[in-house]
Amino acid sequence: MDKSRLFEPIKIGNVEIKNKIAMAPMGTFGLVNDDGSYNQRAIDYYVERAKGGTGLLITSITKVENEIDSTVMPAFPCATTNPVKFVETSTELTERVHAYGAKIFLQLTMGFGRSGAPILMAKQPVSASAIPNYWDPSVTCRALTTEEVETIVKKFGESAQIAVAAGYDGVEIHAVHEGYLLDQFTIAMFNHRTDKYGGDLRGRLTLPIEIVQTIKKATGKNFPVGLRFSVKSCIKDWRQGGLPDEKYEEKGRSFEEGLQAAKILEGAGYDELNTDLGTYDAWYWSHPPIYQKHGLYLPYTKELKNAVKIPVIVAGKLDIPDMAEKALEDNDADMIAIGRGLLADADWPKKAMEGRDEDIRPCICCHKGCLGRAFEGKPLCCSVNPAVGRERYYEIKKAETPKKILVAGGGIAGMEASRVAALRGHHVTMMEKSGELGGHVIPGSKPDFKYDDRRLLDWYCRQMRELNIDVRMDTEATEENIMAEKPDAVIVATGSKDIALNVPGINRPNVCTASEVLNGTKQAEKRVAMIGGGLVGCETALWLARQGREVTIVEMQGDIILSKSPVPHMNRIMLIDLLNQAKVKVITNNSLLEVKAGSIIIIDNHFSRSELLCDTVVTAAGYKPYNQLFRRLNGKFAELYLVGDAYAAADIQNAIWTANEVALHI
Repeated sequence: MDKSRLFEPIKIGNVEIKNKIAMAPMGTFGLVNDDGSYNQRAIDYYVERAKGGTGLLITSITKVENEIDSTVMPAFPCATTNPVKFVETSTELTERVHAYGAKIFLQLTMGFGRSGAPILMAKQPVSASAIPNYWDPSVTCRALTTEEVETIVKKFGESAQIAVAAGYDGVEIHAVHEGYLLDQFTIAMFNHRTDKYGGDLRGRLTLPIEIVQTIKKATGKNFPVGLRFSVKSCIKDWRQGGLPDEKYEEKGRSFEEGLQAAKILEGAGYDELNTDLGTYDAWYWSHPPIYQKHGLYLPYTKELKNAVKIPVIVAGKLDIPDMAEKALEDNDADMIAIGRGLLADADWPKKAMEGRDEDIRPCICCHKGCLGRAFEGKPLCCSVNPAVGRERYYEIKKAETPKKILVAGGGIAGMEASRVAALRGHHVTMMEKSGELGGHVIPGSKPDFKYDDRRLLDWYCRQMRELNIDVRMDTEATEENIMAEKPDAVIVATGSKDIALNVPGINRPNVCTASEVLNGTKQAEKRVAMIGGGLVGCETALWLARQGREVTIVEMQGDIILSKSPVPHMNRIMLIDLLNQAKVKVITNNSLLEVKAGSIIIIDNHFSRSELLCDTVVTAAGYKPYNQLFRRLNGKFAELYLVGDAYAAADIQNAIWTANEVALHI
């Protein structure tokens, strides 16, 4: 498809942007100095996206103050903690971004309020009213006084002036969006105030109106002020979202009220609406997991565009260039925002312009490398692109002395090691014992909702072809054939094997693994017992239930989808809601004791036994490293490496990151 609309210029206020591609704002965890200024990693991170061709960069949330809504530092940038240092570091950022023809807006936030996670908050959370904290409902937020709110409004004006001094092209206000602190003032469910900041819709919008008016007064009418805006909250109840196509009563901002609010906010002086749906209570709308459709916001932004005249920016899994172009062609949006897609591939715009869509490394919507890491106290990165947030350290450079490298295994880890080594100029041979590349991702990507995993697998296979890597299929790497190749370095990426359960009846013909049923080598009958409620077990259970099976998950822990490497919150809660919608039953605190002809015996943690009728037993008890080859080769090669599941059975991120690290430094 022709991409001409994506690369047309657009104006926000009086600022012209070279194309209609924006970088959606995302938290810069680990990229901030102790005083709230951006560090060198942040500068490199944004500049890399400007180099890749993005027209407008919108920064991470930047606090306008950190005393009233107080977060631990340096979790987030803050413009007013040390204004001189903030201007100093931001000036380098804006100057370098401008050198590539891009514009950059500073996103300013009031803070978190009830959405503040305990790991990030330094004081009791605050809000528009005394309402429960999202993460810990036993904690009640303190209602802000009128004077405190007015102080924060002034801080928005000061922060905007700092943005002007630092060379930013505009600011975006965070947010009448996602249920953050400012949004808590605009939603009746959260705002029970009786002062000027409460009341009807117009009263609840007083705060964002005062903010834009204060900024325009401080910076002049020609300095653009955008707004991060959720046109619908998708709240079914406290801490409970509504699923796509589910009928429920909206407890937050309805779509109709969102359209009314948009008109009021446009009239107040906002220059653009950067639009999505959702709140923390419905977090899988604001941060769509792999289970959400691409372009999920477009039906809503199409109507929003008819309600306002200012530009409407939209994100929502629009990282497929043809879909982004069609959204503009169909008048669903004025500008396309790409967030995680630009983490996965900073050159997305260049590749889209050149018609190299298949070369764009896809985001798999796992959230593990980006937002999920914030809740583990770790810096921003990306599961499929380990260079994010550390661009200068993970730059792929040519090796001084090309070497002969043998990669054993053609899963994701083996392909990433081969890709990086080949780009560095090494001579790479890969041996894969099966007839297909991809390892566990092959069965794992079979469900229709795992479309993005299939895209990643296709991308890797394409890289193997384009880099002319010597891939030897149906060839098991052995000590003998590796020694015969006389490689300078060996990377063992032999993956992992299913953990076999040792219980009576486990070898019955009605027992299979999740991989076998996903691959189609074994069929599941009507009633299915899924042994294991981790991510693999739950996704397989959902897939089977949608095919008409009656599925019961048996999990030995007290809840499902728990692991040492946690599944990010938005992914986990959506999968749980989808399982409930599909009527999948869940039995926790129970283990498999015996498999019988038409049932299983399970035992709980109080040693009480029960029988569960089923036709098929599917095991998803996890994986264990398959590393015998490494053990046989250990001590025979000076450069011998073990990567991916063969080192520690984990996930795609672990496979890519370990392989990337090794291949970068051979």
